[in-house]
Amino acid sequence: MNGINGTSGQHGTSASHTPRTPHVVVVGGGISGLAAAHRLTGSGVRVTVLEATDRLGGKLEAGEIAGAPVDLGAESMLARRPEAVALAREVGLGDRLQPPSTATASLWNRGTLTPMPKGHVMGVPGDPSVLGGVLSAEALARMEEDRALPRTEVGDDIAIGAYVAARLGREVVDRLVEPLLGGVYAGDVYRTSLRAAVPALYDAATRHDSLLEGVGEIQRRAAAQQQTGPVFMGIDGGIGVLPGAVADAVRARGGEIRTETPVLGLSRADGHWAVRTEEGVIQADGVVLAAPAWSASALLADASPAASAELQGVEYASMALVTMAFARSEVAGVLPEGSGFLVPPVDGHTIKASTFSSRKWGWVSEHAPDLFVLRTSVGRYGEEEHLHRDDADLVDVSLKDLGAATGLAARPVETRVTRWIGGLPQYPVGHLARVARIREAVAKLPGLRVCGAAYDGVGIPACVGSGQRAADGIAEEILVMPTLVEGTADGTGQ
Repeated sequence: MNGINGTSGQHGTSASHTPRTPHVVVVGGGISGLAAAHRLTGSGVRVTVLEATDRLGGKLEAGEIAGAPVDLGAESMLARRPEAVALAREVGLGDRLQPPSTATASLWNRGTLTPMPKGHVMGVPGDPSVLGGVLSAEALARMEEDRALPRTEVGDDIAIGAYVAARLGREVVDRLVEPLLGGVYAGDVYRTSLRAAVPALYDAATRHDSLLEGVGEIQRRAAAQQQTGPVFMGIDGGIGVLPGAVADAVRARGGEIRTETPVLGLSRADGHWAVRTEEGVIQADGVVLAAPAWSASALLADASPAASAELQGVEYASMALVTMAFARSEVAGVLPEGSGFLVPPVDGHTIKASTFSSRKWGWVSEHAPDLFVLRTSVGRYGEEEHLHRDDADLVDVSLKDLGAATGLAARPVETRVTRWIGGLPQYPVGHLARVARIREAVAKLPGLRVCGAAYDGVGIPACVGSGQRAADGIAEEILVMPTLVEGTADGTGQ
């Protein structure tokens, strides 16, 4: 490893005053850490990325099934938010960006597949008249009461489920908001923060007595902005190819990336950070912590007990993805149109959603024209017991639910189960206040920033943006402060 055995004592007196490039260690090789490293290598900083596992990308993972390329983790990124799409273009994937082939989906509701209603904000509808096929007559009548009810005070924060149920009734939450927003976080919307997860709705709730009126204002504002182009974007070969492309760009700029290198300790002394690994201690001018909250908590236990305690309180949900490949001829005419369907947990089914990958992504169909690939998701916060089932059992229960929803009776030619343990951080009421306290504590540590899904959003653009902001903050700080002498910059200190 480059510089592992270097010490300050190996250099002469004259070398100790030689100007040199500041060094930043990025802890974590997920998309947040890689985005931070990419930004730093473009700002005149030497970068070392340390990833504990044997691969990069975190929850972005490309794989294959029956010879067909697939995503085994996140499969799309919001295109209306620019960070992730822009990063993909910067690292040479611009010509492989692809929008979904279809934007329609269904809802498996009370045993029937119905088209997903349009005109909602993360499941919160603005017009009750379009929900006749989804909600009961009683629920539709209850929604209309919203316009006459007194304002629901939201204070500093409130759970999405509690607020929407107070305004529109619980059925709207259970049948629409929960399958949509709960799917994003693998969480419980009766715990999820309105302010953190859907800030536009929180803002509307502070200014409108009626939720329906607030949603209408959000929709009118969006229409006035005349946003064009796809809402979501994928990549030919899978979103999972993005981390590798970013890593290649980091290396091309001189950055170093080490996998299977867990960080065992972090301390600050003599104006620099000491990052301890099994191979030795790496000294750095700055550190970007792009690790999950539990790992960041352990590493900050000595340097910032306050930040460590707050990070320890961040909870995570686990889930599994069951990917299946069928002979296309055996599913033709069976599955409904569109990209798949969502499942309200209130109906008691095991799967939470199914994505028809071969129909949603043109590149899947192009690479495997004789196959039909789909996947189901199982598990969310509070329902991790499903993940203890063996792979065959998860496949069987997925096939059972798929059969009940669509009539599918074919057996897959190949299956693959991917478990994401601790996959998604939860954003309960008060999450933003917790993040503010973490950042306030971290701000007292020179040359250190935190980033990742646990802070400002779980989507890929949010994670990329989080890493880039951390990189910008580090670069601005260390490029104007005195740096280490050359002897301690390039390797380990004693």
